[in-house]
Amino acid sequence: MARDDWRLRIVLADEAGSNLLGRLGRWESDARELEHDLKHRRLVVTRDDDTVFVYAGSSLELEKARSVIERELEDLDAPPRSVAVEHWLTDEERWDDEAPGPSREDEVLAEGYAPWEVRVSTRDHEAARELADQLEAEGYGVVRRWNFVVAGCATREQAVELAARVHGEVEAGGELVWETLPGNPFAIFGGIGDAGGPI
Repeated sequence: MARDDWRLRIVLADEAGSNLLGRLGRWESDARELEHDLKHRRLVVTRDDDTVFVYAGSSLELEKARSVIERELEDLDAPPRSVAVEHWLTDEERWDDEAPGPSREDEVLAEGYAPWEVRVSTRDHEAARELADQLEAEGYGVVRRWNFVVAGCATREQAVELAARVHGEVEAGGELVWETLPGNPFAIFGGIGDAGGPI
């Protein structure tokens, strides 16, 4: 079975969180096996104010821990305010019960930058001027320097399509170009276009 990231989020009354964590080493019966898992780093328990988090490598491990923890909370007479099983969504970098945040593209566009750029090296200065004029007429934000043209795009898909048409190269745009590639001769062109349409 593939290992993954799961956690149990238990929201408790203030003192119950301390009591629960304080009793981990003194649990009896079924809790002994959970304690063994904790000691061997198969499960991790943390606390943030009134919330206790139990991290596990699979949903099965987490459900096993949940049943033991719920019984322990009953013994403490500390009913949780809420209990939630959460799964980490790696591609989205969030727990599955959290609302999706804005994408990197949305964030860069909101700052007035093109999140993707198509960079073209033309045969000469005149060819660069013609290409820049053509792309501007199509609604792209364009920067031209000698025989180089940079066109800003709102999405990677749009950039790939444009690059195939004009024989250019797709690169991440926006401020990230300057921050991560300070030697890049096009870095100063990261902030081109606007967020209102094709850039």
